[in-house]
Amino acid sequence: MIFGLWAAAQMAAAQNTVYTCVDKNGRRLTADRPIAECIDREQRVLDRTGTERRRIGPTLSENERVELEAQRRAEAEQKARVQEQKRRERALIARYPDEAAHNVERQAAMEPLNDLILMANKRIDQLRADRASIDTELEFYQNDPAKAPVKLQRRIADNERELDEQRRYVAAQQEEKRRVSQRFDGELAQLKALWARAGEQAAPAARD
Repeated sequence: MIFGLWAAAQMAAAQNTVYTCVDKNGRRLTADRPIAECIDREQRVLDRTGTERRRIGPTLSENERVELEAQRRAEAEQKARVQEQKRRERALIARYPDEAAHNVERQAAMEPLNDLILMANKRIDQLRADRASIDTELEFYQNDPAKAPVKLQRRIADNERELDEQRRYVAAQQEEKRRVSQRFDGELAQLKALWARAGEQAAPAARD
């Protein structure tokens, strides 16, 4: 730091450079080298004719440099987030130029889920029919599974287990449908705002 100021002072002397600033007490100071009293503020650098050649920013303490660097990083990250958001918005509106295009993809996303639910419900109907057949056999044992043969008891247990599995499966697919629907609803709300903004921007261009 001392060497840097010394080198700057030597250069100033060689070029007849003048440093000037207003210190924290409001005094205007002038010197032929960087002014220590103004280390925390901007200094003007003049040539021998009094013309301003450049300005020197304040010399910061280590803590101030750390804070400034953190602030710059935060600003850069915020700028990157804004740019990324704009990029995503451009991609979204390019993918869905209108509501009809968005509805087509919504239906395409829902279709396989509906097919899975339909298949599971068909299996549930089969299991219920099987249970009706099991109950008919169980009548011979006074509808008491404990009196039924082991093979019939196993059929009852397997039927009940698979019914529970299929019901859970249907519930899971219904929940997935709800999540998909919410995602498309959120996209649609965002798209409506983007479409409206695009229309507003296009209107002046059309008049021109």
